Amino acid sequence: MKSKILLFALISVLTLANLKSMAQDNDKPNLETSDKLVVLWTSGDPYVAERVAFMYTHAAKKNQWFEEVTLVVWGPSAKLITENQKLQEKVKAMQQDGVELQACIACASSYNVVDELKALGFEVKGMGKPLTEYLKSDAEVLTF
Repeated sequence: MKSKILLFALISVLTLANLKSMAQDNDKPNLETSDKLVVLWTSGDPYVAERVAFMYTHAAKKNQWFEEVTLVVWGPSAKLITENQKLQEKVKAMQQDGVELQACIACASSYNVVDELKALGFEVKGMGKPLTEYLKSDAEVLTF
């Protein structure tokens, strides 16, 4: 009889400890993160490019904050990158460190810079569907 009481007490203690542990786990925030960063660079402002968009994009790849980092040129940024040598050098350094470069062909065509973007190492293509896929996926999408 004593052994049955001890067994019951042991099971009760273990059950309570397990319930407490489960309750504490539910209080913890979900810290699972995506390993894909997509930076949608739309601004025609060189200071936004240099001091915000490029700085974070490059650091995210170099410091391995994200396994995959993609810079997407969209809108006025397509024209700016083809005209600004300093920004071109920064993009080249990012590419050498593993940042993927993509550009919207509709935007590039409207600014007549498709060939220049390709020469800079950008994959110039229709970006509507890829952007939609990024947004629907677990990728983190930042816009500058």
